[in-house]
Amino acid sequence: MTTLNKILSAADRTKFATDTGAKMHAILQHITISDHTNNDDAEIISRIKANPDILRFFSTNSRTEAPIAGTINGRFISRRLDRLVIDPAAQTIAVLDYKTDTDRTILHNQYVAQIREYVALLRTIYPTYKITGHILWTHDFSLENIPLK
Repeated sequence: MTTLNKILSAADRTKFATDTGAKMHAILQHITISDHTNNDDAEIISRIKANPDILRFFSTNSRTEAPIAGTINGRFISRRLDRLVIDPAAQTIAVLDYKTDTDRTILHNQYVAQIREYVALLRTIYPTYKITGHILWTHDFSLENIPLK
């Protein structure tokens, strides 16, 4: 019985984490900070505005749920990027992925690999651009810059 309780408890935690992540993702994908920003999510908006490095991903020139596809090492890959900022004048691209984990260490290597995959896809499309990858940890609204190879 103890084992069943542990399994159910783990399943409940996983479902809660998945549900929480989906809700936060849905909120963030609809936020664009401008002079006419809707204040329905005032707390989240104030957290975004508090950090200029995060704010740029929620400006009117950012793209949300941006589709991307390409081939890496002979394998076709199709993904959707949480946030993408392309600056043709500066020839820079910044990609952002939201993560709701409170313990960054558990899946960190997978998340870094995910961001690096996004960057690799973008490099095939924009070979002359400087591309950066980032994770927004939504539990504390901190931004992690991912080192790229």
